[in-house]
Amino acid sequence: MSAPPVVAVVGRPNVGKSTLVNRIVGGRRAIVEEKPGVTRDRKELVGEWNGRTFTVVDTGGWLPDGTPTDDPVALTAQVSRQAERAMRNADVVVLVVDAVVGITEEDGRVARLLRTAERPVLVAVNKVDDTRREPDIWAFARLGLGDPYPVSALHGRGSGDLLDAVTAALPPEPPDAEPDPEPEAFSVAIVGRPNVGKSTLFNRLVGDERSVVHDLPGTTRDSIDTLVETEDGALRFVDTAGMRRRSRIDEPTEYYGLVRALESVDRADAALLVIDATDGVTHQDQRLAERVDAAGTAVVIVLNKWDLVTDADERARVLVDVADRLAFLGYAPVLKVSALTGKNAQRILPALRQAEEAYHARIPTAALNRLMQEAQQQHPPPPVRRHRPRILYATQGATDPPTFTIFASHELPEHYMRYLERRIREAFALGPTPIKLRVRRRSG
Repeated sequence: MSAPPVVAVVGRPNVGKSTLVNRIVGGRRAIVEEKPGVTRDRKELVGEWNGRTFTVVDTGGWLPDGTPTDDPVALTAQVSRQAERAMRNADVVVLVVDAVVGITEEDGRVARLLRTAERPVLVAVNKVDDTRREPDIWAFARLGLGDPYPVSALHGRGSGDLLDAVTAALPPEPPDAEPDPEPEAFSVAIVGRPNVGKSTLFNRLVGDERSVVHDLPGTTRDSIDTLVETEDGALRFVDTAGMRRRSRIDEPTEYYGLVRALESVDRADAALLVIDATDGVTHQDQRLAERVDAAGTAVVIVLNKWDLVTDADERARVLVDVADRLAFLGYAPVLKVSALTGKNAQRILPALRQAEEAYHARIPTAALNRLMQEAQQQHPPPPVRRHRPRILYATQGATDPPTFTIFASHELPEHYMRYLERRIREAFALGPTPIKLRVRRRSG
């Protein structure tokens, strides 16, 4: 089965590309705000129209070199290169322009670039909210890319006609083609505070400069998914926006990036919790770890920039800090890596595969009950309100993560539950995954 065709939505900043993408895919999937530069990375979403399924790529605003912006020059150049890459890889390109502003020098530069592309290009003149602006669209015919299409991405006006043209320009479907089923991939969210190296690690793992990497907190504004085929199967990596306390978030874009990052954690099977080793474990790292733990995902802790911590005493202090402040994630492996140089990064995939195996693990009921009886004999439950509890039997009710129900004659103290969890984890090699234990009272 072939991959779905690709439609790239491109243009200079603040013409409404993300709003149009949301209109095409039928939901608020891309972050939208009335200021330039909100979209920086390529974001791929699934669209469908007239029975055709295709991938929609939302890109950052393209600007020619030397254009003054509020962002650093290097960052602007990276965003533009990402957009150019999307243009080269697309089957159809939709160039979005602004009917209110008219043709700008940047529009002309993008058009000249697209006229050399050997693929269909459609010009979508956005912000044509009513018939009074429709005559204005013909000025954009001067771009030399064919007849423009009037649309209002905000209100949906004209989007059907544009999509008709998009699907007509797509490559023909192969005979008897069927859409590829969504791979059952283990989903890994890469989370952490801003500027700890998440995007650099993401690019290292996927082997492609997919996310924009720059020494600027908040560079990644939205969550980016990439499916990576490995020898052991597929992994889905999600590069999320840096998380800060909400009281420190001073702009709507960053707030929505935080919301998307938290949603990514909730949907993920595992999380790579990235910590800047040069800072140690901060209070915000601890709060993020608690949030990941509450989501019930498998966890691998990544101490990034470890190569910059050269003092032996300082390295020891960082490790003690991890053991102390992240004690509730004591089951999670701690990897000391450098995402920039790649040192020890090869240890991450095996750790994730171990996490995946543990996350999906199902323990035979007979083996589980043998362990419960053995644990109870070696260390009987302490009395609770003058009653000594007795474990009757146990069963695993669910996976993802492994969830066990223990039937007992009375309540079991919290510290005894931790003892049972440790015994289960050790006996069945359930390493980097949380375990849920529930107790039900039953006479017997």
